[in-house]
Formats: sequence, structure tokens, C-alpha cells
Amino acid sequence: MFLVVGGRLTLQLRDGDVVLGPGELYVVPEGVEHCPRADEETAILLLEPAGMLEPAGTLNTGSGGGPLTLAAVPLD
Repeated sequence: MFLVVGGRLTLQLRDGDVVLGPGELYVVPEGVEHCPRADEETAILLLEPAGMLEPAGTLNTGSGGGPLTLAAVPLD
């Protein structure tokens, strides 16, 4: 489930894009490929059921690195 707190989020799905604004949410059906994209600074709340976590060895931009991954920022 993606809940947009601020900004705008686009969920790219094979059947078309879903665009969410502040206060809107979308539940991605189980098994549906999706690619979240934010073209502006966006705050979201993401919830995943415990059984839906990525299998071991699956990389995402957070763990895979690359041009879309920002450097770690220390929390104050």
C-alpha cells in the first residue's frame, strides 16, 4: 500500500499509470509488477505484508546502488 503524505507519486503498472497526490492511497494487487516514480520531492508511507517481502538476493535501488540511489543521510 502506498499512501502519499506530500508531493505526487506515479505508480507505473503494465496496464497504465496511477498518479497519487497528498492523502491518496493505492493498494497494488498481489503479484502485479509496479515501479514507483516521484518526479518531485514526495513523502510516502509504504506498507507491505510480512509475507510479501522480497526474496533473498532481490536487489532494488536502495540495496543495488546506481544513479537513482542517493547517498545515506544521517538522522539527527
